[in-house]
Amino acid sequence: MTYDEAAKSSRVALQAVPRDRELVRFATLAANSHNTQPWIFSARGNEIAIAPDFARRCPAVDPDDHHLFVSLGCAAENLVLAASKLGWRADPVIDGDRIVIALEQAPPAASALAAAIPARQCTRATFDGRQAAPEILRQVENACREPDVTAILMTERAAIAGVTDYVLEGNSAQMRDKAFMRELVSWIRFNETEALATMDGLFAPASGNPSLPSWLAQPLMKLFFSESGENKKYREQLASSAGVVVLSADRSDKSHWIAVGRACQRFGLQATALGLKFSFVNQPVEVATLRPQFATSLGLGERRPDIVMRFGYGPDLPKSLRRPPELVMRS
Repeated sequence: MTYDEAAKSSRVALQAVPRDRELVRFATLAANSHNTQPWIFSARGNEIAIAPDFARRCPAVDPDDHHLFVSLGCAAENLVLAASKLGWRADPVIDGDRIVIALEQAPPAASALAAAIPARQCTRATFDGRQAAPEILRQVENACREPDVTAILMTERAAIAGVTDYVLEGNSAQMRDKAFMRELVSWIRFNETEALATMDGLFAPASGNPSLPSWLAQPLMKLFFSESGENKKYREQLASSAGVVVLSADRSDKSHWIAVGRACQRFGLQATALGLKFSFVNQPVEVATLRPQFATSLGLGERRPDIVMRFGYGPDLPKSLRRPPELVMRS
């Protein structure tokens, strides 16, 4: 199987049967940190549970598992939307570390967000600089509505420049952190063979980089993957964006991180449905010493900024792979 064939197979149209496998397949197409896919699904009767897979955590970039639980929230939102399309009302409840989703039959309800699930991707590329119309901005902002979650939408160039300064400062701190860099490299898949072997991780061409043998890519990465070069890239990417959105929950705990994930996923799906691209620029929330300053700059006070995304109009890139349901479902 080629890379393109594997990417397409996970994104074929949603089928009614087998129900649980199909719902899990669509859930796994959710955004998640480093494409670690840190989830385990279990199904019993009319109930599907999503639990964290702590073996796939990223302790350097995500020491408190914040991004991991946000990722679970993203998956839960996909599952809820897919279930509705198949004629099931899905009711997620937080049970400790798990999200337990009860399914109840209901009239099928197709939606633009559910239709966007197979097409959504995180596009780590320079956008074309076009601004988004007010109605577009209203729709993406409304998509973020979730109890106890605030969305801060910024389109003014001065505000985006302010966020850019924090992104660059955070990126510099991370690139000087040896543990962060080791962890990041461990999740990069430099070519199709590596990506197909694991069906996870950050596929280099999905970030606009060439596919290379790992024996060549890793030495070249040390030569060309520099702090100044990456900061230049992020500056250009943010300058080309139509806007930035920051999500922040009222409290900083697992249930609220999951809520942020649901809002985050709806934002990405609504952006996709409207022809927009987006990507994460989470450096200001990932560097613990920088996070309080970033929060203050946004007027959040003691609240934690959870997720930072830029959006705009840009190119299609290769989509990342997902492990098939059989590898993420447990009895």
